[in-house]
Amino acid sequence: MWRKLRSALRRLRGFSGAFFAGGDCRLPAAMERAVVRCVPSEPKLSLRFVLPDGSAKHMQRDQAEPLGRALARIATNAAKGPAKVGKKNKKARADGGPAGEAAVVAMPAVRLFSSDGEVVAEEVPNAAAWLDGAVLQIGDAQYRVERNPPALTELQLPRSLLAGFPVCPKVSAEFAAPQHCLFRWYREQRPGAGEEAAASGDGPAWVEAAAERVFTPSNALVGLRLKLQCTPVDGAQRYGPPREVESSGPVEAGPGACTFDSRHLYTKKVCGEASIRTVSYNILADIYAQTEFSRTVLYPYCAPYALELDYRQNLLKKELAGYSADLICLQEVDKSVFVDSLAPALDAFGLEGLFKIKEKQHEGLATFYRRDKFSLLTQHDIAFGEALLSDPLHKELCDKLAKYPLVWEKVLQRSSVLQVSVLQSTTNPSRKICVANTHLYWHPKGGNIRLIQIAVALSHMKHVACDLYPSIPIIFCGDFNSTPSSGTYTFINSGAIAEDHEDWVSNGEEERSNISLCHPFKLLSACGEPAYTNYVGGFHGCLDYIFIDKNALEVEQVIPLPSHEEVTTHQALPSVSHPSDHIALVCDLKWK
Repeated sequence: MWRKLRSALRRLRGFSGAFFAGGDCRLPAAMERAVVRCVPSEPKLSLRFVLPDGSAKHMQRDQAEPLGRALARIATNAAKGPAKVGKKNKKARADGGPAGEAAVVAMPAVRLFSSDGEVVAEEVPNAAAWLDGAVLQIGDAQYRVERNPPALTELQLPRSLLAGFPVCPKVSAEFAAPQHCLFRWYREQRPGAGEEAAASGDGPAWVEAAAERVFTPSNALVGLRLKLQCTPVDGAQRYGPPREVESSGPVEAGPGACTFDSRHLYTKKVCGEASIRTVSYNILADIYAQTEFSRTVLYPYCAPYALELDYRQNLLKKELAGYSADLICLQEVDKSVFVDSLAPALDAFGLEGLFKIKEKQHEGLATFYRRDKFSLLTQHDIAFGEALLSDPLHKELCDKLAKYPLVWEKVLQRSSVLQVSVLQSTTNPSRKICVANTHLYWHPKGGNIRLIQIAVALSHMKHVACDLYPSIPIIFCGDFNSTPSSGTYTFINSGAIAEDHEDWVSNGEEERSNISLCHPFKLLSACGEPAYTNYVGGFHGCLDYIFIDKNALEVEQVIPLPSHEEVTTHQALPSVSHPSDHIALVCDLKWK
């Protein structure tokens, strides 16, 4: 692979093909690059090249402008360098230097040739003239045009590196996809180790460690820093300039056994084409974990460093990657965590991510799907309060709620959202599925509010899965903040809720709202009713579910939850071996 890369990089620096200029076929030993960036959505294109005198030029030209004007401007720029030299010589003569006429600076001939050697007409628009493989001639200098070559725009490593945990770089590229890029990992050479290493100036010597996108350092690398070199590559196997990044700190020792290690024994491989491995997980938002209340009241048993975001992200990325899932629905996802950590990491494992932020919050929902199994057709995300106010779908519910202004106001104040994605099978386009993800109101006395929220959710999903895409099955994941004995669970599971259910007075008589509700789905909790999915010092119970359309899907296997001994090894969750106060639900589903 790296022999191919070195060969390609040599091609970037030189050009060995024939070049036609006025009938003269020349074979230049090396041809400089003229890099053109031309994007249809932008009015201008940019052109970068280095003149023979060493001066770098960066020009912005209108895409619709005739080529001749751009060439004339290049000629003017090229003449400026020699003109400055001529002025210096003239000044030297005025100060007693050799007498004589000042050199007359001739404007160099500037032409653009197509890849087959034909002169490009000056009236051709810039956007159509500056094509990949064209040759720019400025006087005697020749430049090979590279249009939209691959380039890295961002390369970052996580701040925290743990032995035994995958290091997933954040890679952003223009005109290239991260999965096509080439990665080369190095680790610091230990002093006096006698290893073959490449020194970097006055910095440390580095030893090559791996050539893969995701690198998992071993215990032998504890105490050493890492370096990553990334070379962007596009689908046409064009190579861009490489970039390097060094870790800010050394690899540290990991926590040893984690609660999810034994679960990974069931999920070593991605499941078959007809199956869908699904994960639902409240990952504990950093904005809730990093408060004084969390450290002293909610999770006083948890070591402070284990509540820090960088530490928890190491555990979370290893846990999620190890499930080899096709669908992952996450709740309490900080926006920055999605953008900077989870999306880049799971992209490296073949998963595409979608994010929906809560109103007036810094956290929200994320849905990931396996790219080689599914493609995204449409998204239908809503905020419950906004949907109630503006969507005619919910008019009947609104009319009922109008009789209960206290409840109505509380529902509108909540920031809860619903993420709905319609996916299509890449191997069997007739198979489509509606994937929903939510996180309902949290308050223990908010059963009445949760009933309204779930009614809005199911009504919206009915519109998507019955009206827009008739008869497609649904998978409904989330943290429902509802135990199996609650009205919300009963409503989802049975299809109806009576107006006299006790949850309508969950917050007292003043908020009583006697409303009967129903929905058309036949839903089943794929993972059953575990003893708990949330385990903290003051509470444990089952709050999270993966509901499936039992007419179209069936459960193939449920990945066992961690044992009670594993969960309570460090008293409760989160802990040094578990990144959240919730436990992920994981199951394999298959089409009936």
